[in-house]
Amino acid sequence: MGNVGLQLLWYFLHILLSIWYSILSIRCFVESCFITCGVLEKYKSLNTAKLRYLAIVIESEDAHQTKKVVKLLQWLDSIGVKNICLYDMNGVLKKSKESIFGKLRNAKPIEEVNEAVTPHVPDHMTLEFVSFADGKEAMVKAANFIFVENLKRQNFGGEIDGQVMSEPLLNEALKVVGCKGPEPDLLLVYGPVRSHLGFPAWRIRYTEIVHMGSLNFMRYGSLIKAIYNFTKVRQNYGT
Repeated sequence: MGNVGLQLLWYFLHILLSIWYSILSIRCFVESCFITCGVLEKYKSLNTAKLRYLAIVIESEDAHQTKKVVKLLQWLDSIGVKNICLYDMNGVLKKSKESIFGKLRNAKPIEEVNEAVTPHVPDHMTLEFVSFADGKEAMVKAANFIFVENLKRQNFGGEIDGQVMSEPLLNEALKVVGCKGPEPDLLLVYGPVRSHLGFPAWRIRYTEIVHMGSLNFMRYGSLIKAIYNFTKVRQNYGT
């Protein structure tokens, strides 16, 4: 009898949570529609200057949907976000970058610009493509650089640095080997789980992370809201 009561309680709580999440989903959908239509005044003006570099993490299965990725980038371009990093674990976006650049006439790869983070100018958008393998390769290069530098010190009669993999030393090594990369101010995750899916951790120490749900259900209003909320956040970096 007790087990039956627990099962009934579990089913009841499950139904309540399902109803609650359904209500939240409907509320978010309606709010997104209002934002898109310009009904909510506060979302009409965005201070995108604060968003110098934006990272977008997309689940690899969804990353095959090039049309949706391009549509998302077009939205960001119209909003005024000009410096973007696109990431998926399996490198699907990197393989599709020629197609993406072909549909975005004003976009340039990050390798072609002098500054990784360019001012917010209307003439072009800067795109960076990153995968999980890039992060692994960067760590291998940085570790090898640190090892070689410590070996040189030993050969010249110096002492080996006891803090071989300290954060400042690792950051400096990543910078020297050309794998540091800009640190995003905001990271938007499009996927089923609330995770950055292996995005290089050393680049998101102070990054605001927002889960946007599946790319299949992306909405312009939700994008506007996420950027608006970020521009209103005060970040304290400490010392």
